[in-house]
Amino acid sequence: MNLYSIPRNSERRQLSLLVKSRVRSREVYVDLLDISESGCKIRGKPGFAQLGDRVMMRMNGINAPLGTIVWIEGAFAGVAFEGEMHPAVVDYLCEQAGKRLSFLRSLRR
Repeated sequence: MNLYSIPRNSERRQLSLLVKSRVRSREVYVDLLDISESGCKIRGKPGFAQLGDRVMMRMNGINAPLGTIVWIEGAFAGVAFEGEMHPAVVDYLCEQAGKRLSFLRSLRR
C-alpha cells in the first residue's frame, strides 16, 4: 500500500503540528501534516516506524484514537485510526494549528 492506493473515507485537512507519539513502546515526536476523522499523515525520521506498527498520539492535549501505520514513503507515513475522531476535534486541532502559524508569522515581521 502507498499514499495513493488507500481510499479516503473523509476529507484530509492540512496542518502543521508537532505531536508526541508512541511507536513500538518508544516515545517519538512526529510532524502531523494532515488529518481527518479516520486517519492522518505524519513525518518522522526515516525508519521511525514499520508497516503495521500501532501508534498512540497526543495532539494539543488530546489523545487521538489508536492508529496503525498503513503506508510509508521515506520519512512520511499514513496512520489509519481504529475508530473515528469526532469532527469537532479535527476542527479544533486545525484551528489551533492555524493560530500557532499566524502567531509565528507575526513574530517574523
